[in-house]
Amino acid sequence: MTTADNPATAVRRPATAWPLENALFSAAMVAQRLPWVDGPARALGLDVFTRDGVTRRLLAFLRRTRSGRPVRLSTPFGSFLLPLAASDAAGLLARADEAGALAPAIGLTAGGQRYGLSPHVPLPRDAAVPAAHLGVLSAEDVDRVIAARRGDGTLEWHELHRGVQRLGRRVVVGAAAVEDTLLSEVLAAATQAAGRRSYDGRAEALGRRLAPYLADPDPASLTGRLMAEGPGSEGTGPETALPAVAHALALVSEAAGTVLQALALLAVGVAASPEAAVGEALRRWPPVAAAVYPVRTDFTWQDLAVEAGTEILRVPGWLRALDGEGHPEPGPTGPSVTAGTSGMPPLCGAPTGCAASRFAALVAEHVVRAVTEAARPVVISPQLTADRLPDSLDPRTLVVALEDLAARPGDGRVTVSRPNAVPVSAFGHAPAAYGALAHASADRLERHAQSLAVCAADSGWNADEEGERFRMILLGHAERCATAADGVRQAAKRLTD
Repeated sequence: MTTADNPATAVRRPATAWPLENALFSAAMVAQRLPWVDGPARALGLDVFTRDGVTRRLLAFLRRTRSGRPVRLSTPFGSFLLPLAASDAAGLLARADEAGALAPAIGLTAGGQRYGLSPHVPLPRDAAVPAAHLGVLSAEDVDRVIAARRGDGTLEWHELHRGVQRLGRRVVVGAAAVEDTLLSEVLAAATQAAGRRSYDGRAEALGRRLAPYLADPDPASLTGRLMAEGPGSEGTGPETALPAVAHALALVSEAAGTVLQALALLAVGVAASPEAAVGEALRRWPPVAAAVYPVRTDFTWQDLAVEAGTEILRVPGWLRALDGEGHPEPGPTGPSVTAGTSGMPPLCGAPTGCAASRFAALVAEHVVRAVTEAARPVVISPQLTADRLPDSLDPRTLVVALEDLAARPGDGRVTVSRPNAVPVSAFGHAPAAYGALAHASADRLERHAQSLAVCAADSGWNADEEGERFRMILLGHAERCATAADGVRQAAKRLTD
C-alpha cells in the first residue's frame, strides 16, 4: 500500500480556521496596538482578560480543535499558516529551510505591521571574536556610556544605543570604524529596506561603506578573523565576507535594547548575573518577537503539504506562554560565542539557528557586566517587580539610573561624581525632588545653548553663503535652548518653593 492509499499517512493540506476564529484572531492582533486596554484587567488582577491573556486562550482553543496541528488564519494583515506548538514551529521551519523553500523572513510587529530584518547570513564557527577579548574591547565604549549619564544618573536610551553601536563597529568591523557613525546609519537604512525595491540600492551603498574596512581588515575584529588565512583555512574574500559582516553588525546594534532590559531585570532581582539577565531579557522580550516566512516552493512536512505562496507565522512568545513555560530555556554556556546556534534566534529571522545572534548576545552580556561592575542599576520607570513583569517592554520607554557603587543602597540619591547630582525621580518623592531634577535639566539646556553659540561664533562659518546659513541655524537652536532653559527653571522654582 502506498502513502497516498493510506489515509493515516496521506499528504493533506493544513486545516483552515472558521470565519469566527479568523475574526477573533484579527481582533486580538488589532488589540495589540492598544496597550491601554490591559490597564483595567491588571488593576483587577484579571490577567486572563489582557491582550496576551485573550490571545493565549484563543490559541489554546485552536490547539484543542485542530489536534495541535498548524492552522491557516486569515487576517487584515495577511493569511498565515500558524504552528500551534513550539516543536511544530521548529520542525516546520527546519524542513522548509532544508528544502530551500523559504524567502527571507519579514518582521511583524505586535499590531501586524511588517518591517525589514537584516538578511540572515551564516557566520563561520571560527570567525567570531573570542569571548576573552570582548571585555577589553568593550571597556572604553562602556565607560563613555556611563560618563554620558544625566545629572540625575539616568541612562539616556540614545546614548546607550550610540554606545553599543560604537562597540559593535569596533568588535565587528575594527578600530578604524569606531567613529564611522555613517556606517551605522547606512546599515540601518539597508535593513529597513529589506524586502523592498529600494533594498538593492541601499545594499550597494552599504557595500561601498564597508569596502575600505574589508580591503584592510583589523585582525582583532570579526572581519579580520573572517578573512584571515590560516592553517586549514583560505580565508573569506571581501564579496563573501560583506553580507556576514553586515548581518553581525546589525544584530549587535539591535542588542542595545536587550542591554537596557537586562539592567532592569538585574535591578529588580529577576536575574543574578549578566548572562542570566541577557538570556531572560531575550526570552521575555525578543527583538524579533514575530516573523513571517514566505514560502516560494512547495514542500512537505510530516503529512502536511505546504504550497508556494503560503506565509508561515512564527511567534515564539505565544507558543511558550501557551505551553505554560515559566522558566528560561536552557542556554549555551562556556566561552564559545558560536555555541547555541540551533533553534529560532530572538535577534534574527533565521528559520533555525544563527551564530551571529549568539555573538550579539555575548556582546550584550559583556556590556551589562562592565556596567554593573561600575554602577548599580535602578529602575525609575515603569514600575517593575520581580513577580509582575510586563508582557512587552519597549527599551525606548525604559528609564534606568546608574547608582555609583560607593553610594549607600536606598539613600534616594544617584551619585554620579558631578556637582549637579540630584535625587532620583520616582513615584512618591516630594515635589522638591522633581524640582531638583528640573533645575539640573535647565542647567544642561543652558550649557547646550552656550555651546551652540560658541560654535556659531567660530570664524570657519565665514567662508561662504552655506556656512553663514548654518551659523544662523546654530544660533536659532541656541536661542530655543536658552528659552526652554528659562521655562524649565521657572517650573523648577515653583516645585521647590
